[in-house]
Amino acid sequence: MNVQFIKNNGKLAFAVLPIAEYQALLDQRDMLEDVKAFDAALLDDEESIPLEIVKRLMEGENKLKVWRDYRGLTQQQLSERTGLSQPTIAQMETKRSGTTTNLKKLATALNIDLDDLV
Repeated sequence: MNVQFIKNNGKLAFAVLPIAEYQALLDQRDMLEDVKAFDAALLDDEESIPLEIVKRLMEGENKLKVWRDYRGLTQQQLSERTGLSQPTIAQMETKRSGTTTNLKKLATALNIDLDDLV
């Protein structure tokens, strides 16, 4: 590394280096930050959601249906887990409505936050 040091009152005050070497240091710092972020993500217990599911949600598809599909459940299986009738679940998947109580039951059964359904 080609560094020039500048002193102030006899003490090192500045280090001057070629811009290419400075940029290389910045790149290494950025790479280290990426590695740290990746390592932190590996330790995170949060569930990773596949891109396909995220796209369906972003495109406005019914959230209940998307999450039910993602969990690999039929309406009947979700009905059995929640105590709600299958027709109620079907209606909620088409009309996008439901009581807070029912939405909480569904969120619990799907292992998601209530916010993921509303």
